Amino acid sequence: MRGIGTILNMVAILIGSGLGVLIGHRLPQRTRDTVTDALGLVTLVIGALSIVALTSTAFSDSVGTAAPLLIVLGALVIGGIIGSLLQIEFRLEQVGSWLQHKLSRKSAGDSDDKRKRFVEGFVDASLVFCIGPLAILGALNDGLGLGIEQLALKSTLDGFASLAFAASLGWGVALSALSVGIVQGAFTILGALVGSVLSAALIDAITATGGVLLIGVGLRLLKIKSVPVGDMLPALIVAPLLAALVALFMGN
Repeated sequence: MRGIGTILNMVAILIGSGLGVLIGHRLPQRTRDTVTDALGLVTLVIGALSIVALTSTAFSDSVGTAAPLLIVLGALVIGGIIGSLLQIEFRLEQVGSWLQHKLSRKSAGDSDDKRKRFVEGFVDASLVFCIGPLAILGALNDGLGLGIEQLALKSTLDGFASLAFAASLGWGVALSALSVGIVQGAFTILGALVGSVLSAALIDAITATGGVLLIGVGLRLLKIKSVPVGDMLPALIVAPLLAALVALFMGN
């Protein structure tokens, strides 16, 4: 059944988050910070591996050897402008705050720091789980009816990652399952409708752009730079459009 891979992914995140919350309060703050730093470093590695798509033969054959990097750069700039005008990052934070308000009773123990960690957990986990190559390619393959193997692998990885995230950031991480359901569900539907016409070059454009965004998420987790990755999410749509335009211009 198409879509079962995303459902499996959501369940894995919920289970991992629940276990993380159960053990998280038993860990000292220094340990939780170390876990978050480790996740940040791994996110950087995954982002770097995704950027390797820039060297794809299919990508360079379609748009030329010099164009892939320029396409990703153009997508990030154009997507960032669109996202900042739409205030996507701010709206994501608003959604996190609204969910936190609806799902928890306000009490004396609900400090501003606790609410901030809830929103941070929801936003950062959503970005990590939704913009990686496995999220995109796995959902597309699921929609095409090619199996859920990639999403099954992603579910395993996200389950462990959500455990570590939730141990540090709390229940906000569990709600990232909603984001995964919406984003991967959309790509699954896209795969079912038009996935067969998406070329390898277009998918490489999405993957490479997603890799850059993941590096931005890693920098956020490491508290090096609060990159507004949410505002750059439209780049994932702009990248394949630019790649298609360049390929058309070159006659490929």
